[in-house]
Amino acid sequence: MLFNSYFFIFCYLPVVFAVYYFFVLNHRLVCAKLFLAIASIYFYGFFNTSYVILLMLSIAFNFTVGHVILGSRDSNRKRAIMIFGICCNLLLLGYYKYWNFFLDNLALVGPDVTWPTIILPIGISFFTFTQIAYLVDAQQDKVSEHGLVDYVLFVTFFPHLIAGPILHHSEMMTQFTRRHQNFRYSNIAVGTTIFVAGLFKKVVIADSLAVFATPVFEAADAGLRVTTVEAWAAAVAYTQQIYFDFSGYSDMAIGLARLFGIRFPLNFFSPHKAANIIDFWRRWHMTLSRFLLHYVYIPLGGNRRGKTRGAINLFLTMLIAGIWHGAGWTYVIWGAMHGVYLIVNRSWLSFRQEAAARLGRPLPQIPLPIAVLITFTCVVFSRVVFRAGTLDGAMSMVQSMLFQGPTFPGDVEAYTGGSAALMKDLGITFGAQQFVPLRDWGLMVATISASLLLVWFVPNVEQIVGRYRPTCSNMYWNEQHHWRTWLRWRVNTLGATVTAAALGISVLCLNRTSEFIYFQF
Repeated sequence: MLFNSYFFIFCYLPVVFAVYYFFVLNHRLVCAKLFLAIASIYFYGFFNTSYVILLMLSIAFNFTVGHVILGSRDSNRKRAIMIFGICCNLLLLGYYKYWNFFLDNLALVGPDVTWPTIILPIGISFFTFTQIAYLVDAQQDKVSEHGLVDYVLFVTFFPHLIAGPILHHSEMMTQFTRRHQNFRYSNIAVGTTIFVAGLFKKVVIADSLAVFATPVFEAADAGLRVTTVEAWAAAVAYTQQIYFDFSGYSDMAIGLARLFGIRFPLNFFSPHKAANIIDFWRRWHMTLSRFLLHYVYIPLGGNRRGKTRGAINLFLTMLIAGIWHGAGWTYVIWGAMHGVYLIVNRSWLSFRQEAAARLGRPLPQIPLPIAVLITFTCVVFSRVVFRAGTLDGAMSMVQSMLFQGPTFPGDVEAYTGGSAALMKDLGITFGAQQFVPLRDWGLMVATISASLLLVWFVPNVEQIVGRYRPTCSNMYWNEQHHWRTWLRWRVNTLGATVTAAALGISVLCLNRTSEFIYFQF
């Protein structure tokens, strides 16, 4: 079931909301939580009922292992049980997510044997990582005893089940186990507003950008020559598409949770405003970054054993991040690229700090707009590899962007008039096949430009509704920006009108519904 579908918005959500609060208002909280857990399992099974059994077996296994860990007093035994549980989770994830990739690569060097294709259960990475974090926290005595219904709801709660955020037991269970839940109009207003904002991001902005990115990447994957202009436009369009697609989903998840009185952790905080790659990863998919920091990078040793070992651990962490995103060499290379980015960024900061200490004064800062543009450009190139279906397609895109002279479709020459000869003298060539119709180039430039203006110059959704503390994180509005106060959303007639207008526009765009990009991870 998709958040951006008529059935979810006009059928599933109203029914679940009404029945849940019927139980809450009648002081039947256990029934309310049980119903919400069953409704969440139905939400998951809507995609493929056969994998509901897999989800429930995973929950039963981790719940049992967690209770064994919590009931043990021997630290060595607790650690051994935790390792056993993590290994079982990783084996399950590896089988469903990477078995096909393993067989494809084995076929290149081994005998031609036909194996059955494994269908990836949707959301398996997210509910597996959530439960791995739970087992680690249990071993470290960071969780308390809880009931089965509470645990099932913690794992299956439908706003985060498919594509995150990755939740921690400590920040969620206290909310799920509260003895009293109240129906609050502010929760309904804030939750609806954030959900509509996310829906607008997805169906109006992200899906509009996909129109300009998809045909170009598909052409490159098919071995066709892509023009310089289209390659750059597609790369930036996809970078913006995945930004609005995933941040839109994260906003929708936060809004839906708030409808039920639950505050999720923040998962996005304007990552394209980042002035360096380190800052980018503090803002992009924040719950994944948190998971990688606490459960991969620090256990590897972090930077406690020197700069060289710290750089290796950082690279390995990002390599794991790439592998987590998908079973393909493009994801491995994407993770390696960000590992190198982070190492270079950290080395540069260390160099500046040491140089400032020698000079006795701080070095001049790179102007913020330039730093943001450099960071964004690095992200764009990594997104080319991330989006490409094949390594050859990725190399073709990069070659078109960097290593060939400016190339335009043949139709463009007719519009240049007498300047065509001069352009050719400057090394510009014409005649390449085009994949975005020339009549749409104006719309393409306008759409991409508008998306960039939004991410660079407009506060994010959590800042706009920051006075209502939409998440359980602490990154909200910077109070010194008084000139932006008119953008602060309020529970009033104007706020309701803006939300209703955005909802109306979004609903009109639901006829071109597409899945969220992160569903495949």
